Amino acid sequence: MEERRALYPKDKAERLPERPLWVHAVSVGEVQSAWPLLDLLARENPGEIVLLSTTTATGRETAFRLADGLFGEHLYYPWDVPRIVRRSLDRIRPKGYIVMETEIWPVMLMELKKRSIPAFLANGRFSERTARNVRKRPAFWRQAYDLFSLLLVRSAADRDFLADLGVPEEKLRVTGDCKVDALLLRKRATDLSPVRKVVAGKGPVFVAGSTHQGEESIALAAFRKVRERIPQARLVIAPRHPERSGDVLEAASRTAEAALLSQTEGPGGASWDILVIDRIGVLFDLYGVSDGAFIGGSLVDKGGQNIMEPAAFGIPFSHGPFMRDFVESAGELGKLGAATLVQTDAEMAAHWERCLDQNEQEKARLGSAAYFQAVGGAAKATLDEIRREMTKK
Repeated sequence: MEERRALYPKDKAERLPERPLWVHAVSVGEVQSAWPLLDLLARENPGEIVLLSTTTATGRETAFRLADGLFGEHLYYPWDVPRIVRRSLDRIRPKGYIVMETEIWPVMLMELKKRSIPAFLANGRFSERTARNVRKRPAFWRQAYDLFSLLLVRSAADRDFLADLGVPEEKLRVTGDCKVDALLLRKRATDLSPVRKVVAGKGPVFVAGSTHQGEESIALAAFRKVRERIPQARLVIAPRHPERSGDVLEAASRTAEAALLSQTEGPGGASWDILVIDRIGVLFDLYGVSDGAFIGGSLVDKGGQNIMEPAAFGIPFSHGPFMRDFVESAGELGKLGAATLVQTDAEMAAHWERCLDQNEQEKARLGSAAYFQAVGGAAKATLDEIRREMTKK
């Protein structure tokens, strides 16, 4: 709480770096976006001192888990109150300020402007809800966005939104989505040996990931069809909300021998043909050891879950028709042969069987690689723009 008021205890104040580059990432998602920027800064500018702030405790935990060693100090972001912001800036004296994605604090931006400290919006994105709120007070938000030195956004649609609002176009750059880089960074850092032990055994493994209510029954029906032709096949179901795992286990047990992940761990753990994941944090790794996947939130209207996670491992995967949160990536990965649209259990089963074909696997691997080659590099583009602007000052 003291840090939110820019009242830093003596030991903290003594650790605050001199003239740092200040990166603010409000919480978990924003920290994930900042991670490749911090990684790139550490590799390309090892002398650059970064101060990382978050607003939430979970954001802080994520920062130390993902990026420990990539920033000089962490602090909680000060409240956007004039005297608190002034006190914070008097102590920190940043040479530049980068805020991730959507966080706009007008008092901070105005004070930075007065002090001629360049401010950047990185990985800027504007959801439908954000856009609706902005349009209620367009003059206020136009002035707030105009306080930035540059606004580096994920897509042409984000840029057009700001341009239509009246933000000067010379301040707008499309640099891509840093979360793509973060995903590839996460893949490189992943140790798959623990999940290889989980799925050790004979027979192919298919994953139904981030499923919602109504989708597990379709996945189980598809699995029954697959088992008619491939009796040794196994299925992993990861409900989007692990608290539903008990209900999913009950349904799965009517199809084949089933167990929760927590029941399989340790000596003498339960055996399974269907494994139900009952905690978060393991699905990404499981994609890396599977033969094919289905991505949930897409056969029921939830907008689709993150299809870039299985694509990062180059495995073939399917999704349903409701993919509004990943429209562009679903379309591109579909054109490249990595993603397949399914609408029924029969189509899902047929896709899983095709996943075992080497040509299908190679097509998915090459297609995913081509996709990430095209959309990766946002962190580098973002930092290049920031460096150019700061060099001008």
